[in-house]
Amino acid sequence: MNVKDVIPGYNAIVLPYHLIQTELSGLRYRHPAKKLRVIGVTGTNGKTTTCFMIWKMLNEAGHRTGLITTVAWGVDEIHKQVEHMTTPKVSTLNKRIKEIQKSGAEFLVLEVTSHALAQYRTLGIPIEIAVMTNVTHEHLDYHKTFERYVKAKTKLFKNAKFGIINLDDPSWKEFKNAISPDGNSKKYITYGIENKGDLEAVKIKLNPSGVHYKAVSEGNDTLEIKTKIPGKFNVYNSLAAAAVGRRLGLTNEQIEKGIFSLEEVEGRMNTIDEGQDFSVIVDFAHTPDAFQKVYDSVYPNQTGRIISLFGGAGRRDESTRAERGEIAGKYSDLCIITEDDSRDEDPEKIAKMFKAGCKKAGLQDDQIIIELDRETAIKRALMEAKKGDLVLILGKGHEKTILRADGPHAFEDLEVTKRLLKEIV
Repeated sequence: MNVKDVIPGYNAIVLPYHLIQTELSGLRYRHPAKKLRVIGVTGTNGKTTTCFMIWKMLNEAGHRTGLITTVAWGVDEIHKQVEHMTTPKVSTLNKRIKEIQKSGAEFLVLEVTSHALAQYRTLGIPIEIAVMTNVTHEHLDYHKTFERYVKAKTKLFKNAKFGIINLDDPSWKEFKNAISPDGNSKKYITYGIENKGDLEAVKIKLNPSGVHYKAVSEGNDTLEIKTKIPGKFNVYNSLAAAAVGRRLGLTNEQIEKGIFSLEEVEGRMNTIDEGQDFSVIVDFAHTPDAFQKVYDSVYPNQTGRIISLFGGAGRRDESTRAERGEIAGKYSDLCIITEDDSRDEDPEKIAKMFKAGCKKAGLQDDQIIIELDRETAIKRALMEAKKGDLVLILGKGHEKTILRADGPHAFEDLEVTKRLLKEIV
């Protein structure tokens, strides 16, 4: 692969800088990942939850396993991730891997982004199993084209020993070709719902408290999968985790018990209950695909109104702003547009792009509120809610800061929402 296809703005300085940083960091920490069995998970959405499911499943099966994700990292004691970066810079990454390795871990479950792959942050980390969740439009401000974005993701598979691939994703063949370029050796497992992969989900039941389905493989060997996290997308996430379990030789009971034992993932479809008579969910959804999946999960069973709060990050792919607004407007009775890591971009300008999408979906001006202070906007959403309504707070999920023009400010959707609810109830 030509690096120019992956790193826009490539020049003779950028590539050596990333390579040198990675090599020096690896040498400093003595390549700790080489002493671990590494499972790398990449994709647009679902990476974090899939990582947590795999981590929990392996630990429950008696395999000491470390975790590095967007949300947290660690082995037994899970440390919260503060940086707005899924795969941290190479010095931090190697330091954390070293700590995990020294703790006696056998496995490491590593969430890997397209940025990390394009910038060679994971160079030298041996990947035993590469997992692909899905690929939809994101980070095109960086990669410039969807094709480059996909190519960056497939780098995880090129040097992996084995792959787990979502057969329902249109890009699945790109990942298959990366892991098995000769076409002769099948070094991968496929999974899916719509298309019959090596592991197929059937008899799916979606409940407000989780999902329940049967995962059938060749020979009709069947897993009974249940999760405590709702949403059809968690059928895919848990299928991917189950495929990893199958590849590693776990028993059906170990796979089933491990996946079911995961209570929640911070900032992923978290329900907040402080005694109010309406529902509140906080989720990290910030792409069109993630928006759609959230609404697909909650809309069919919702009898009251849906009040949606969201915004868009500055200096990020602005082409999806109106699209996200349109998706939210299609399913919501009221949309409250607010700030979300605006950085040095005008938040009013960002909000207007979202509003245009909401109006395209058919919402009227009195169904769209722009409130650029996020805490005030959350309070407004909660105050607007009546018995039986659902308030969706989207975009930041687990994050601990909000990025404005003058830098980061402490802010957590989960904590702010809990505090405000306690004041209201």
